[in-house]
Amino acid sequence: MADIALLTTLIEPEAKALGFDLVRIKMTGGKSDPTLQIMAERPDTRQLTIDDCAELSRRVSDVLDEKDPIEEAYRLEVSSPGIDRPLTRAKDYADWAGHEARLRLLDAVEGRKVLTGDLVGVDGDRVTIDVRGHQPMTVGLGQIGEAKLTITDRLLAATAPLVSLGAEEFEDDEAAFDDDAEMEGQN
Repeated sequence: MADIALLTTLIEPEAKALGFDLVRIKMTGGKSDPTLQIMAERPDTRQLTIDDCAELSRRVSDVLDEKDPIEEAYRLEVSSPGIDRPLTRAKDYADWAGHEARLRLLDAVEGRKVLTGDLVGVDGDRVTIDVRGHQPMTVGLGQIGEAKLTITDRLLAATAPLVSLGAEEFEDDEAAFDDDAEMEGQN
């Protein structure tokens, strides 16, 4: 399997050179469909455009082709973290304080292996989450196996696209679709 630490040392400088923050590098798909997944974001918008993804993909492909750190064939997938983004860095817990998240712990704490609730924040390497139906709990970053935001109306409002250029094209297409459906119903 691929060495994620090595991949990070190769990929992170390429992301930084483009002005992006690396969110996560992960190998998925096992032996049947190995996929190198790279998530990055612009620090100012927490998003990537399709063009940003393509540009980072080209840069990373060139480096990986040259250094060849992954023995087997694999697919490269470059994306923005999305709305229900993974929380992988201490700053993610601070940035998204007040939003609902789901943390899967490596080992149970107070009888719980999954903590769901509003993030309170982070202090050093300790994350506090106000567990729904329970109480606030604090766990170390090293105790968290996986964490991600939960889609809520509050999160949707906070992550609304900053640019809606081209949205009117979809509205026009929708209107045309509605007109076509009405005409078919009349025949």
